[in-house]
Amino acid sequence: MVSGEAPQAEGSVRVDSWIWSVRLTKTRSQAAAACRAGHVRVNGDRAKPAQTLHVGDEVRLRHAGRDRIVVVSRIVKKRVGPPVAAECFVDNSPPPPPREAVIQVPVRDRGTGRPTKRDRREMERLQGRGPGDHPA
Repeated sequence: MVSGEAPQAEGSVRVDSWIWSVRLTKTRSQAAAACRAGHVRVNGDRAKPAQTLHVGDEVRLRHAGRDRIVVVSRIVKKRVGPPVAAECFVDNSPPPPPREAVIQVPVRDRGTGRPTKRDRREMERLQGRGPGDHPA
């Protein structure tokens, strides 16, 4: 093995372990929780944490409010550094939305009480909702 090269394993690895190993989540428990919650799909099917992954599988992960779509190009069993992790998958994810497109939620100071009608209309104007656009 060449120095700086990641340890490779032939065959398969657990999906939660691989997601953590290639740094798609910060912790392995976060990866397992995402699998249990149904936020991970392998080749279109919901994945349990212990499901095995093979080279060529497509992994869809909903994490941190963003969809990640990656294709497994290399199997690793242990966590690797960011440069090596980037070589372990092909990222087909859509680009993140621009910061301007993210909805800004108005924040009220503690203890200011219930918003007045004028305050409510101002919040609706900032959110881009008109006077008749109330949810049912």
